[in-house]
Amino acid sequence: MVDKISPCEQTVLEKAAAYPMLDRVIEWASINSGSHNKSGLVRMASVLKQAFSTLPGKITEITLPSGKMITPEGDEILSPDATHLHLVVRPNAPIQILLTGHMDTVFGENHPFSVVTPLEGNRLGGPGVADMKGGLAVMLSALTAFEHYPDHEQLGYEVILNSDEEIGSLSSAPLLVKAAEGKTAAFTYEPSALPDGTFAAARPGSGNFSIIIKGLAAHAGRNLTGGRNALIAAADFALRLKAASREGMGINPAKIDGGGPNNIVPDHAILRVNIRPSTLKDMEEAQQLLQKTTEDIEKKHDVTLKIHGAFGRPPKNISEKSKALMALVENSCQDLGLGARWKDTGGVCDGNNIAAANIPVIDTMGVRGGAIHSDQEFLIIESLKERAQLSALIWIRLLKEGGL
Repeated sequence: MVDKISPCEQTVLEKAAAYPMLDRVIEWASINSGSHNKSGLVRMASVLKQAFSTLPGKITEITLPSGKMITPEGDEILSPDATHLHLVVRPNAPIQILLTGHMDTVFGENHPFSVVTPLEGNRLGGPGVADMKGGLAVMLSALTAFEHYPDHEQLGYEVILNSDEEIGSLSSAPLLVKAAEGKTAAFTYEPSALPDGTFAAARPGSGNFSIIIKGLAAHAGRNLTGGRNALIAAADFALRLKAASREGMGINPAKIDGGGPNNIVPDHAILRVNIRPSTLKDMEEAQQLLQKTTEDIEKKHDVTLKIHGAFGRPPKNISEKSKALMALVENSCQDLGLGARWKDTGGVCDGNNIAAANIPVIDTMGVRGGAIHSDQEFLIIESLKERAQLSALIWIRLLKEGGL
């Protein structure tokens, strides 16, 4: 640490580093909280609620609907409701910030990657250690330490810990947007973009779509040409979308549901597609592409199409307010002896939704690590201290400067 750290700041930073973050990560990552593991999420929420209840303010559970989903048969059904944790501290303080994190992981209840293991190089392996049980431990440590800063009463904060981030935050997105209202800045505890601590800058948007195709069944031997093959139409649709994929608008046809016995012309299929536009203009172009391709496929294959889905994550672009917040982060990193690098990334997160509400957000405030969403996921242990101290120092500096 350099000499620019004041004695009051130093006291807070020491407390942030002293919190037993590694123990928390091991405990939390040992709880399977895959996005669809409801019992695991209930347990995770209970543990987090108890841990975050040491902070001032009241932490509550909020259950919200998740919208609709399309089954492999093409039926539209309601997705299960999701429960999230919500903490509000000092809502009348002059400076207000939003902190967000997620308790769910991509690892299902029976996934073989289920054990937390020490690794060489001062690393820890395990499901969710970086994404984002480590980030949650960093957030809690920094908040606990910040309460010891003499002027802490001048900064209020709202915390959202959602349970559906890994599946698009369909339930929690409205809660995130509402919580972002009137905030000076926001911080999301996704892991760093690279293991060296690089922060994510701009992000594309993301939309998930299910294209329901209705054809006409027929006997494959007696009346092949009398059928309308929904599976072929889905494949044609997928190829056209993939051909339109480009830099700035990545399109990934991911799955086709449908078909049946070999002697029947399939009369239904569902094409699942993910689209990632870099700008709002790209997003509009993608919507026009879906509509145009729908019309062409219906005409060519004599089938009926219906598109279900939307862009749940708008593109995250860098505003002038964002640049001011990034500068504050860079200065804080420098005073802590840490590097501050930025990189545009193809991934999306709740930072997209917050940025769309015109609130500057740094959405990689969590630990350094890597190989997330795989059975090689790891956390760099020393980054727990680094990132907890960084968060606390940023908030102090934000408070000293009276905002951005």
